[in-house]
Amino acid sequence: AGGGRLLERIRKWYYNAAGFNKLGLMRDDTLHEDDDVKEALKRLPEHLYNERVFRIKRALDLSLKHQILPKDQWVKYEEDRPYLEPYLKEVIRERHEREAWNRK
Repeated sequence: AGGGRLLERIRKWYYNAAGFNKLGLMRDDTLHEDDDVKEALKRLPEHLYNERVFRIKRALDLSLKHQILPKDQWVKYEEDRPYLEPYLKEVIRERHEREAWNRK
């Protein structure tokens, strides 16, 4: 149990050290947009896609101004949810299935 708490503290520290949350971004906002991620983005519900676009535009604006959000607006580790992950897993599973089918 003690090791689990230590690991969780390290994860939180690393999350904050990465800095993207200080710009209002979530972890899934920072994924490299390869073909799988692009396809997963197409499958996102409109409200999730719009929220992502807003966060990215705000982060770009803040970055250009060399600013960060006030601390009370940072995305907290506990609040960051993998909104894109379920769609991405489905896209990857489908691609692997397609590749396996084409090898036959």
